[in-house]
Amino acid sequence: MAPRLLPEDIIIRPVLTERSWRAMEEGKYTFEVHPDASKPEIRRAVEELFGVKVEKVWTMRVKGKPRRTRLDRRHGRTKSWKKAIVKLAPGHKIDIVG
Repeated sequence: MAPRLLPEDIIIRPVLTERSWRAMEEGKYTFEVHPDASKPEIRRAVEELFGVKVEKVWTMRVKGKPRRTRLDRRHGRTKSWKKAIVKLAPGHKIDIVG
């Protein structure tokens, strides 16, 4: 059995894009999370770190995009990562910027 991850290890960073900003108005927050974290672990981590009540968690794997270096000598990829969208209970809010 894998060791239990700490909340600080599960939530890596918030994802701040135009789409995620619009979703925040609906109470949905987007985070980059540890690739091995499960939905219950993500829920627990957000509730512990931010002191809020989580209603629902969606997760997805984001595949790395192909990239090339100067003069097209080498091809590579950006890293693949796991994204979680967390919907909070009504009346709860996370201050991501402050």
